[in-house]
Amino acid sequence: MSDRSTGAVRAAVAPAPDAVPTPAPARAPVPVAAPLAPGARFFPSLAAVYRAQLSRARVARIPLLFVATFQSVGIMVLMRGVVDGGSEARAVVAGSSVLVVAFVALNLLAQYFGQLRAGGGLDHYATLPVPPASVVLGAAAAYASFTLPGTLVTAVFGCLLFGLPMSALWILAAVVPLAGAALAGLGAALGLLAPRQELATLAGQLGMSAALLLGVLPPERMPAVIVWARDLLPSTYGVEAFARTFAPDPDWAAVAFDLGVCGAVGVVSLAVATWAYRRASVR
Repeated sequence: MSDRSTGAVRAAVAPAPDAVPTPAPARAPVPVAAPLAPGARFFPSLAAVYRAQLSRARVARIPLLFVATFQSVGIMVLMRGVVDGGSEARAVVAGSSVLVVAFVALNLLAQYFGQLRAGGGLDHYATLPVPPASVVLGAAAAYASFTLPGTLVTAVFGCLLFGLPMSALWILAAVVPLAGAALAGLGAALGLLAPRQELATLAGQLGMSAALLLGVLPPERMPAVIVWARDLLPSTYGVEAFARTFAPDPDWAAVAFDLGVCGAVGVVSLAVATWAYRRASVR
């Protein structure tokens, strides 16, 4: 066979250059998403929000304490002409002292969260990697921190005015935070659930008025319907616990029960306020 025929056979058997498979292009590596940083823990977030709110409200501390304390002291002076002593005097002093907490934790906190929602301030907190409960609790604790000095001054003045013993004023260390938690949760929920800022302010004012009328006035002189409404107010149990300590032989079991109810209401109200914060922050 000639070389020409051999080359023709090879050309017929060998594949064409276009039929030779070309290697597939190398794929670019798929980028792997970097792991997210762990979420902020609850207690460090709570401390950070508390310090920020405390420094923010520090400017208004003196006027705030003066207004809340002066209001409660004035109410006791007015009631001195009607109440002489006994259980009614205990109710007036205890109710006026807790009213300082209601003025700050209920009234002012409702206004603050209503203003925060209306002005878009919730968007700032929504971008922070902090639990919603820490925002509500931090703000509530910061506002309630200003109430202890005013409550103590009001209680001392009331004891001197009505001749009540001051040996059990240490109970305020439990009454103020528990009543403050219950009223602060209620105030925050009112401010976050109100559709308008003006309605949040109105709700806070009405809540403080209810704490004034139902907490300061002696329950013995109220109709039964008003007494039932009084039992629904969170601050009532703080008032009752404080008023019982003025008795010659206090019923400490009843005091502990009232404080326990006040603390349970505080947990529920703060949980509702946290839910209201989540609801308002996503709208």
